[in-house]
Amino acid sequence: MNNLIPDCNWHHQLCLALANHKIGCIFVSEDKFRLLRVDHQLVIHLVSLNNKFTSQDLIALQEKHHQEGTKLIHLWEDLWQSKPDQVLGRIKSLLGKNIRIHGRKTKVFKITKPVSDSFLIENHLQGSVSSRYKIGLFEKDELVAVATFSALRKMNHTENYRSAELIRFAVKAGYSITGGLSKLISFFAETYKPNDLMTYADRDWSAGEAYIKLGFKHTAVLEPQIYVLDENLNRQLKKDHQVFAQEVFNTGSLKFILKF
Repeated sequence: MNNLIPDCNWHHQLCLALANHKIGCIFVSEDKFRLLRVDHQLVIHLVSLNNKFTSQDLIALQEKHHQEGTKLIHLWEDLWQSKPDQVLGRIKSLLGKNIRIHGRKTKVFKITKPVSDSFLIENHLQGSVSSRYKIGLFEKDELVAVATFSALRKMNHTENYRSAELIRFAVKAGYSITGGLSKLISFFAETYKPNDLMTYADRDWSAGEAYIKLGFKHTAVLEPQIYVLDENLNRQLKKDHQVFAQEVFNTGSLKFILKF
């Protein structure tokens, strides 16, 4: 790798924001990719909106770094421009720089849609989407984590078999909760009695390590998806035959299932 001086304003914005959080970084080049090495633990691939990459280019880059023992994430320009606080929160979490809360000091309660939506919009990179069940984790009176789940679906392969999906999980920016996700899943399982729980990990950011630690099994790889950007740089899944001036894509998702 060689030192590289970036010519994009958003690259500098990100570097300055990291510096404000006392996180060191250095720009490097690798073939046609612009990378940011952060605290010697993480490599961020900076994906500008004007690029000639394919999803396979990005998957291959990530796999190469995985083989070398380095975690690499893909950060798109639109995501940084539209959700800088959430991006910084996720990076700090990946670096282990959050305040740690023990799950045993928290309590679980059902929460309303407005409370869930507000928390997810503020703390999740992909915001909030429709869900049937919304559950919060509280430290004293403060909401510190949210998980949302689908309705239970009957599965044809076994009689009386019901499956649900963990749709969103987010922790309050600046915090990590030891055992937090496990506690939320346990509450959901005890309350609604699904036979299994499925979820997906965004390959741009995760290989699903947290799910594997909880006993989830990796069962499938979902293909990359193409999105169109609105005037506020919000992503919407591209529909057939739509033509937009600005499109972005991801590297797909990994499917995981936890059987109870």
